[in-house]
Amino acid sequence: MVAKKAAKKTVKKAAPKKTAAKKAAAGDKPAAKKSTAKKTAKKAAPAATEAARAAEQTGAPTVVAKKSASRPAAGAQATAPVPPARAAAPDELAVRPGEDPWTPEEVTEARTVLTSEILRLRSELEASGAALAGLMRDSGDGAGDDEADTGTKNITREHELSLAANAQEMLEQTERALARLEAGTYGLCEICGKPIGKARMQAFPRATLCVEDKQKQERRG
Repeated sequence: MVAKKAAKKTVKKAAPKKTAAKKAAAGDKPAAKKSTAKKTAKKAAPAATEAARAAEQTGAPTVVAKKSASRPAAGAQATAPVPPARAAAPDELAVRPGEDPWTPEEVTEARTVLTSEILRLRSELEASGAALAGLMRDSGDGAGDDEADTGTKNITREHELSLAANAQEMLEQTERALARLEAGTYGLCEICGKPIGKARMQAFPRATLCVEDKQKQERRG
């Protein structure tokens, strides 16, 4: 009996040792986690460094991307509208076969004639406008006029309207001829593109059609 009691006491005493061992084991686990966390942190640091290096490396291609983005701008410049043509040299103006080239003096004379004609036609249009305004006022005030006076005023007004329309058309043709002279296309037919002829251009400085196409236009009209 004494031996059994001693054995039981021994077992009971041994049990607390196991509990202590379990507590010790339990106490060791957090330490293991901490050490693992430290290792992870150490691994994370090189990873972060590598990521930073990678970011720096990937930062360089962004400069290339900017350069590639600027390529469409170069293409846009290539397709930009062509600036107005420069004034052609006198010997570059179109002439018919057998005609002498234009001289600087002849080109200057043609420019002077066209410019003077533009000024004259503009002045004529202003005068026609003033005359038409007066006729419109007279027609409004002529309630007591007889039929003869009314008819005369109507004829005069129609005549002024016709003159104004003709002057406006001639002004547009002259301005277009001067622009073609400065662009270097003066003397080329607007329909067939062939030379109108130096002699014809000197006789009719605002001519835009060659003789053949002008005759066709008149037959159709």
